[in-house]
Amino acid sequence: MQKRNGVFVLIWYLCVHLVCAHTEKFSTAIIIKEDWDDFGEEEKTHDTHEAQDPEDLEVFHPTNEWQTLKPGQTVPAGSHVRLNLQTGQREAKLGGEKGFKYNERDGQRQEMMNKQAAFFSTQKIKEALKKFKGDYNPSKKDEESVRSQFRSVDDLKRDMEALDFLMETDIQIMRKLLSQFNSTGSTVDQRVTALLDLEYLVHQVDNAQNLVSMGGMKLITDSLNNTDVRLQENAAFVLGSAISSNPSVQVEALESGALQKLLNLLATPHPVSVKKKALFALACLLHHFPFAQSQFVKLGGLQVLGELFQVQGADALRVRIVTLLYDMITEKELISQTGKDAVPDSSHQDYLQYTEYSLLPMLVEQGWCTFVPELLVSPEHDRREKALHALLAMMPHCQARYQQNPSLATSLSILQKEYQKLALTEETLGEEDGYFGEILALLDSMVQKMYCEHNVSNCVPL
Repeated sequence: MQKRNGVFVLIWYLCVHLVCAHTEKFSTAIIIKEDWDDFGEEEKTHDTHEAQDPEDLEVFHPTNEWQTLKPGQTVPAGSHVRLNLQTGQREAKLGGEKGFKYNERDGQRQEMMNKQAAFFSTQKIKEALKKFKGDYNPSKKDEESVRSQFRSVDDLKRDMEALDFLMETDIQIMRKLLSQFNSTGSTVDQRVTALLDLEYLVHQVDNAQNLVSMGGMKLITDSLNNTDVRLQENAAFVLGSAISSNPSVQVEALESGALQKLLNLLATPHPVSVKKKALFALACLLHHFPFAQSQFVKLGGLQVLGELFQVQGADALRVRIVTLLYDMITEKELISQTGKDAVPDSSHQDYLQYTEYSLLPMLVEQGWCTFVPELLVSPEHDRREKALHALLAMMPHCQARYQQNPSLATSLSILQKEYQKLALTEETLGEEDGYFGEILALLDSMVQKMYCEHNVSNCVPL
């Protein structure tokens, strides 16, 4: 029995000292309370012997040594607080090292309290507040000082009214730009600036339609015949942006004679910059517009593009021309493959319009089976890719001419070897479906369809 009591005493002794030591050494056992008013209220409810208001108690000034706290007494934030198991009293001391606490935010030590500052008890503060006068009569000098630093409400209202007056809608801005463009007193630079600002606005569908309702479409299309090349170029730019993916404006542009004027720009001597913008506007006008495509073919558009393709120094235009033709081929073929009976009612009229002209036979007749392969000698991958797409699209009608073209066979053989290496490099880098691999697939498809009629046994190797 004595031995068992001795064990209990030893365990109790170790627990007390270990708990105290743990609280002394480790911060995990330290209680840090930010709002000690709540802590004081909690203590007051449990301590029936102390009925003092915590605010009337003297403020506790912690030091580097543990000090006993009175019931309800508050301590500064950041202090270390512990419960002494031997005495049952709460004790506190300064947090951190030598009266400093460590600020983790900026990595600097900050002093916790200034003992030199004057101390005011709660009672003194209450008495001072009672004597505080609520009436404040500032002097004229003070009023003028405040007014000089701030603006009056009337001034702010006037500024807001001015801002409201200066706010303009897109329609108002477009009207001003069209007025500036059409004014006889405007210089060429001012008219060009007006066109550039209009081009920025007409990308929005509603603004493009408003351009038509305000009579701006006629001004733009008429400017395609202007003698100043800068006005021609920027007018074509505005036209293309306005009709892009905007069917109602496409119709208005076609009715205003834009197609004829664009073809005239492409067929007559003009700078390359003008022709680029004219091709851009033409592509936008023909996109998903079968009636315009039919009119384009009837007006000799394919012949105009063929002649432009063969002009010396027109390399920058060739890719644009081939891309335009490729889009026309794929649109027409897509509708044809769908079939007349399977076409929805909304697209039935488009189907009939696409059948009004034969595009591929005309391309073969005008020599496009020979023109397009010339792009394969370009060092640019993008031009080669677009050329291969167009060549494959024309394959049903150009296969025999492809087989009779020795330079095409040579180009395909050289390109296959080049892109096999590039595709292998992509695979080594982990790019299984890389860009060069796609071009190699186009080349392989081109070779296979070129030399195979209906089955693989008829293939002739390069």
